[in-house]
Amino acid sequence: MDPQNHSLVSEFVLHGLCSSQYLQNFFFVFFSSIYVAIMLGNIFIVLTVISAPNLYSCPMYFLLGNLSFLDMWLASFATPKMIRDFLNDRKLISFEGCMVQIFLLHFTGGAEMVLLVTMAYDRYVAICKPLRYMTLMSRQTCINLVLVSWVIGFLHSISQVAFTVNLPYCGPNEVDSFFCDLPLVIKLACIDTYILGILMISDSGLLSTICFLLLLISYTVILLTVQQQVAGGARRALSTCSAHITVVTLFFGPCIFIYLWPFSRFSVDKLLSVFYTIFTPLFNPLIYTLRNEEMKSAMKKLWNRRVTFH
Repeated sequence: MDPQNHSLVSEFVLHGLCSSQYLQNFFFVFFSSIYVAIMLGNIFIVLTVISAPNLYSCPMYFLLGNLSFLDMWLASFATPKMIRDFLNDRKLISFEGCMVQIFLLHFTGGAEMVLLVTMAYDRYVAICKPLRYMTLMSRQTCINLVLVSWVIGFLHSISQVAFTVNLPYCGPNEVDSFFCDLPLVIKLACIDTYILGILMISDSGLLSTICFLLLLISYTVILLTVQQQVAGGARRALSTCSAHITVVTLFFGPCIFIYLWPFSRFSVDKLLSVFYTIFTPLFNPLIYTLRNEEMKSAMKKLWNRRVTFH
């Protein structure tokens, strides 16, 4: 359905992160550096997993490569525009561009949530059922699980956008954020969207909460099992799980807060949005590589090989 037949608003005005010109100049340099680091770090992880046969054949690293791929998309749906907007007095985004941002946020965010659950299941099988690990986590199984995460992310996202794009927007067009966030956009519609907003945002909150609870259950079972293992294996498993738990906390904490209290906007919401859309994709490569000797060794070999080649 053509949104222009139902909306007089052709563009939205984004408030951005702040109004101070000095801070915007600082943020331009800061977030430009962060974005470059995100892309380089995650691309390096993907290339390392693909180029190292021992990593590419391992389910855990195959899933990690897919997580890095999603992180690049999560960091790119709004960050480049935010960086450009630091140089502009008026931060405008077209109606279509706004809907695309909502779609990409929920697509990549939903897919990443399910993928993190898949990674927790992978660690559960590796630690609790080690003898059946390669059978339960075969390559085809891993591919299917990744596809499921993408399908769930797509269905979740399209269900959000399908309602949002057809709402009538004829009045206010200012969004108090640096990107089009669902709770902020739907309240600009010219009809009472309270019930619809509850249903739509509950979808995001429910997905976040269910995935988070599944992750808590998985890691609780893993940690209880680890206590019964020998000290060396327990320490290694605990190190791996602690990295996963750190990523889960950094990603799910802000998401659950924002979408479980969508109609009570706080100044901290912008900070939380920055955290899970920008800093989480930055921290993931650091957390998963700095705590993993096998990954660090493969990355060092890839780097040395490319330096030697050039």
